[in-house]
Amino acid sequence: ARDRRRHARLLQGFVVGVVDFSVQGSPDPYLVGLYFTEVKLGSPPREFNVQIDTGSDVLWVCCNSCNNCPRTSGLGIQLNFFDSSSSSTAGQVHCSDPICTSAVQTTVTHCSPQTNQCCYTYQYEDGSGTSGYYVSDTLYFEAILGESLVVNSSALIVFGCSTYQSGDLTVTDKAVDGIFGFGQGKLSVISQLSTHGLTPRVFSHCLKGEGTGGGILVLGEILEPGMVYSPLVPSQPHYNLNLQSIAVNGKLLPIDPSVFATLNSQGTIVDSGTTLAYLVAEAYDPFVSAVNVIVSPSVTPIISERNQCYLVST
Repeated sequence: ARDRRRHARLLQGFVVGVVDFSVQGSPDPYLVGLYFTEVKLGSPPREFNVQIDTGSDVLWVCCNSCNNCPRTSGLGIQLNFFDSSSSSTAGQVHCSDPICTSAVQTTVTHCSPQTNQCCYTYQYEDGSGTSGYYVSDTLYFEAILGESLVVNSSALIVFGCSTYQSGDLTVTDKAVDGIFGFGQGKLSVISQLSTHGLTPRVFSHCLKGEGTGGGILVLGEILEPGMVYSPLVPSQPHYNLNLQSIAVNGKLLPIDPSVFATLNSQGTIVDSGTTLAYLVAEAYDPFVSAVNVIVSPSVTPIISERNQCYLVST
């Protein structure tokens, strides 16, 4: 309670609200392999299922004018398409808007002379991509004020309307309506709601791995006893951590610490939109070798399709 009062003093000037989102999905790459939540956009509001991604900044959903966007999803959800002409609060983002010139990580922003619309092209690390144009419209959410007061709230935000997709984004097995970027750039919903004074510039999430998955996602800070914190590397476009070492079975691996240094395009990031953990070869090879030594009495290590796998008796 004392900690809450201290945070309330620190955050004076905000209508300190916690915005709660339900989370679906799981980390199992053979089942879902992603986490997603629901956002309500437009007037009247329509619901869109969007993947949670801390590795990118922009919220975007499929446009009704998209030709190659998936029409069905193997995740058991209905896919929806955003139609700005059917929303009474939708507005264009013109080329003269400051957002059109703001730099967003891995995004190419350009202007369409024919329509005077601010357009974007976004490329993800897995090779998939999307392009479209920015729109402004209303985002609806429930804000939790104090201990139990829940109020319906809304804010005008800028997001992407996707007219083209490529790579894994076109696969129907795990298709969703778009991606919810939780990066720290100006266009992320966190930053936009913070600018409006609606929530502090912080989010909290817990992604469950067992059972049916799911988890918790809130805009605002959750104070949980026993939580372990790790400092982020400042002045980075992503959420970079200072990875120091790797130990297997309590024994430190012989990895040169310079491998973990944060430089130009090198470093360790936290990315909820990536299913697996990835390591550079200088860290991966000694890691796998150490695992092989420990498990080899009970399993047979083999290489399958260039990946380290294990044969077990069962």
